[in-house]
Amino acid sequence: MRPMLSHNREAGTMESVPQSQDPRAEHRRLYPRVTSFRSRRASLTPAQQLAMDTGWETLGRDIPPASPQVDGAPDGAFPAPSHPLDAEAWFGRKAPLIVEIGSGTGTSTWAMAQAEPENDVVAVEVYLPGIAQLVGAVQRAGLTNVRVVRGDGVAMLEDMIAPGSLTGVRVYFPDPWPKARHHKRRLLQPRMFSLIADRLRIGGILHVATDHADYAEAIAETAPLEPLLRPVVLPPRLADAGLPISVDRPVTKFQDKAAQVGREIHEFVWERVEEGEVR
Repeated sequence: MRPMLSHNREAGTMESVPQSQDPRAEHRRLYPRVTSFRSRRASLTPAQQLAMDTGWETLGRDIPPASPQVDGAPDGAFPAPSHPLDAEAWFGRKAPLIVEIGSGTGTSTWAMAQAEPENDVVAVEVYLPGIAQLVGAVQRAGLTNVRVVRGDGVAMLEDMIAPGSLTGVRVYFPDPWPKARHHKRRLLQPRMFSLIADRLRIGGILHVATDHADYAEAIAETAPLEPLLRPVVLPPRLADAGLPISVDRPVTKFQDKAAQVGREIHEFVWERVEEGEVR
């Protein structure tokens, strides 16, 4: 089988890496990738700046610099995180951990954290005003179970989260990148589903919401390729779902706008299962 080429960052050379027999292994290696978010510059309001000045040291941190590519991980497995997060030390307690990727202005983040104080939530976002708005909301509400990481959600899962350590992952309204030539930038690709499944504990939950029909169709086609994720059928009353995390999202301004123009909200929930378990 023809070997794949891997770039050695330190030596500046290309090295031959044997191709795995595992069809999912390609999605489980640290390849250079395009980002799924748009870079936006924005200044902070005085209130947002104050929130960052007074709250960031306790509530926030940046993703550490990217580590060199890791070779030699077992086929079908992700390399161990290079900067593992000590959530117990950061939150000051041991509790189920949820990661929300792309928290925006944090409306869902703090509202859901307030409703489930038994869980700890790490929100990951790149947009600074949104981060500042969430930090301010957490301060005003006096929440102790929310922390914020500034940076790329994929890098955060790869470099900071240990396998089998998460009780939940939330991805609400990720950028749909509607143009066909930009679909490669979408967050929820086969490799991402595999990475999330690797980081979830058995019984952990992945909850996704989108208002973009084409993206929803792509998600519905891609997620079943990951054998460690089993779809969950939700009951009419979400409180009766019996899941380890809440899937009862608050209706945000963004969702209101989508409804006003007739866009349907597509909701997906999967449970992490054991390898070989019938789905």
